[in-house]
Amino acid sequence: MENTGQLPGRPAEPKPEVLALGPHRLAIRQLRNQAAGAASVGPILLFLHEGLGSIGQWRDVPDALAEATGLPALVYDRIGHGASSRLEGKRPPDFMQREAWETLPLLLDRLGISQVVPIGHSDGGTIALFFAAAFPERVPGVVTEAAHVFVEEETLTGIRKAVEAFETGDLKPRLQRYHGENTETMFRGWADVWLSAGFRGFSALASLPKIACPALVLQGVEDEYGTKAQVEAIRSGIAGPVEAHLIANCGHAPHAQARASVLPLIADFVRRVVDG
Repeated sequence: MENTGQLPGRPAEPKPEVLALGPHRLAIRQLRNQAAGAASVGPILLFLHEGLGSIGQWRDVPDALAEATGLPALVYDRIGHGASSRLEGKRPPDFMQREAWETLPLLLDRLGISQVVPIGHSDGGTIALFFAAAFPERVPGVVTEAAHVFVEEETLTGIRKAVEAFETGDLKPRLQRYHGENTETMFRGWADVWLSAGFRGFSALASLPKIACPALVLQGVEDEYGTKAQVEAIRSGIAGPVEAHLIANCGHAPHAQARASVLPLIADFVRRVVDG
């Protein structure tokens, strides 16, 4: 859930554009492969960041996968993150469902995007699953990294450690590089909802059987925010074909910590689901 930019590769360029969406503004970055021209007929790659993430914290991963697959891509900061609108009030326990069911369809429709292959990390992976379940006609395939489909004590322990690092260590200034004035409310909004009593019963399990498209499920063996039980639940719950990988010597961010092996896995999966 926490990725503070210690990734290989250059930072994302150019700076995001800002899109008005209802009462909010969303920072977005659109990547279009030169061969694809100014518009895309087929699906695009949709990058969904983790609980403390942003466009910048993906670094050049979207660029690398857009180039490897030949597909355009979209990356955006969720409300409260990066350069998007400030989070007002507390996050509700169903914040991931709301992102998948409300914000994402509005954003994609606004941009004229009909189909996406979501690539979601941590909370973003859970959002990707909710979206694939609710809008099957828009998702030919889905990729998750370290997604959470129920609450584990290991996750809560990792979040408590992040709170301590934010309050007494160097986590806050590292996050400020990407979130600026949103840093405090972004972090508290994430940590508070996950650690709240109302979130203990969170589950995405009921949505999984509604996913009929192929899924690529990735998780580090040494993930500090979850166990392989998440992978097993996703694998057994999804109705469509599932390709699952537990990545050795890897923690919570496979695309960063095991880039050399993980990015080719994702690119190969995307090419297969898009080419049919």
